[in-house]
Amino acid sequence: MPTRHASATWTGDLRSGKGTFSGESGAVGGEYSFGTRFGDTPGTNPEELLAAADAACFSMALSLALAQAGMTPEKIETKAACTIEKVGDGFKITRMKLDCTARVPGADRDAFKDVAEATKSSCPVSTALMGNVEIELDAKLDES
Repeated sequence: MPTRHASATWTGDLRSGKGTFSGESGAVGGEYSFGTRFGDTPGTNPEELLAAADAACFSMALSLALAQAGMTPEKIETKAACTIEKVGDGFKITRMKLDCTARVPGADRDAFKDVAEATKSSCPVSTALMGNVEIELDAKLDES
C-alpha cells in the first residue's frame, strides 16, 4: 500500500506568523494562521483538513460495508466537524462529529444504522483518532 506525503512550513511566532502546507499530489494546499485556526479569519487549518479526511474516509468505508451487507448505496454524504479546545496549558482536538446521510434503496433502517456504527469503528481515519478523540455519529437514510 502506498505512503502519502504532505509538508508544512511555518514562519514567525504563533500569533503573528503564518504557514503553508501542500500534499504531494497537488490536490490540497494552502495557507493557515493563528486566526484561521483559533479565530474567525477566513482560511483553512489542520482541524478542517482532519475533518475532510475523516468525512472522505468514512464515506468510502461505509460504501464498502454496505455492499458487504448486501445493500447498494447510491449516494453517501458525510459532513464532519472537528473540535479543538483549550485543555490545561495547551490545545487538544477533543471531538469529531460525523453527520452522514445515505441514499440506499431498499435498505432497512436498523440494518443501515448497525453498519454505519460498525464503520465508525473500522474507518482508517476514525481508527487513527480513537482513544484520543470522541467520535460521534449521526447516520440516517435519505428516504426521498
